[in-house]
Amino acid sequence: MASSGEEPRSGSPGRAGTGTEPAPTADTAQLDTAEDFEVLEEEEEEEEEEEDLSELPPLEDVGRPPAPPRGDAQPLERGGGDAAEDPQEWLDVLGSGLLKKKTLVPGQGVDTRPRKGQDVTIRLKATLEDGSVVEENPALTFTLGDCDVLQALDLCVQLLEMGETALIVSDAKYCYGTQGRSPDVPPNAALTLEVELLAARDAPDLELLSGKEKVELANRKRERGNFFYQQADYVLAINSYDIALKVIGSSSKVDFSPDEEAELLDVKVKCLNNLAASQLKLDHYEAALKSCNLVLEHQPGNIKALFRKGKVLAQQGEYREAIPILKAALKLEPSNKTIHAELSKLVKKHADQKNVETEMYRKMLGNPSAAGAPGKCKDKLPWSIPWKWLFGATAIALGGVALSVVIAARN
Repeated sequence: MASSGEEPRSGSPGRAGTGTEPAPTADTAQLDTAEDFEVLEEEEEEEEEEEDLSELPPLEDVGRPPAPPRGDAQPLERGGGDAAEDPQEWLDVLGSGLLKKKTLVPGQGVDTRPRKGQDVTIRLKATLEDGSVVEENPALTFTLGDCDVLQALDLCVQLLEMGETALIVSDAKYCYGTQGRSPDVPPNAALTLEVELLAARDAPDLELLSGKEKVELANRKRERGNFFYQQADYVLAINSYDIALKVIGSSSKVDFSPDEEAELLDVKVKCLNNLAASQLKLDHYEAALKSCNLVLEHQPGNIKALFRKGKVLAQQGEYREAIPILKAALKLEPSNKTIHAELSKLVKKHADQKNVETEMYRKMLGNPSAAGAPGKCKDKLPWSIPWKWLFGATAIALGGVALSVVIAARN
């Protein structure tokens, strides 16, 4: 769960703690130039080369809300410069020098440290290296260990004691990475985080959540997965989608209304579709195929799932199975140029594959080529007799001899 002060909201736009998606730009709209999975919805008609990768996988409802107005630049109150003065006070969390923590105000003892899976509430102040404040949050709540927030926070808050105030200096790798967060966090920006642990409590029992609460919780996890997908961190994206699916699939002691059931199913389908996209990015074809099949169990006409399933089978070389699936997707949306292009490419690959297999079998079985067949026919002798005829004649002759012996014996 991630919340800020009042009722938890989905995705707290633009906050460093929640790690909401960066705003789109012309350069960051594509996740990577190796993208081979096109969007199904055609938003613009452009002439593209075959390898133009401007169409991204159809992640469902990937919101990219703008970040809040940047606050006045202020120097960090309790010194980022202390690192050089008191190097012995800094804890190198990962041993790489990229993530360091220093206690400013001691806490209540090691026994009061929060555990993974608990909901923690912290006071957060985040600044750039030049002292510019990019976020101040007096009460940020999230589930520890679920990757709901910046990795720097997820890794370091579990080392805080209750009531402790600490300074965390983190490399961009554990914050907003190479993309940054427009407009206030530039790409590859390190952050200094001042954090105070205010509270830690066990997460709510999923069995006791209402339908509305389950939908909200699952959507928060899904949106976090979308954030990681856009950061090209597909492993963490899969982790977030898995958590969302576990929330949806958990047993419940509360009765849900038909509308709530429908909402939960809608979120489940979105998570499975996005999960398949992430699995494909990692070449986890069997897992992606399973995710697509789960979508199709609920919605047999889901075009995105059909398209992805066809792509998975094509990647596995199963062209004969992939072609009917893409044809089914095309039948549902005949005007979709992406499916048309993919299907045409697949049919050609299948034809090439069959030609290669035919030639391979011919060589393995030693079959004569079409050119050599007439020449060999001319070499056949005119008195050549089929072996079946020879076998029959031999059998008749042997039968006649046997009959003659029987008659002679009787006489």
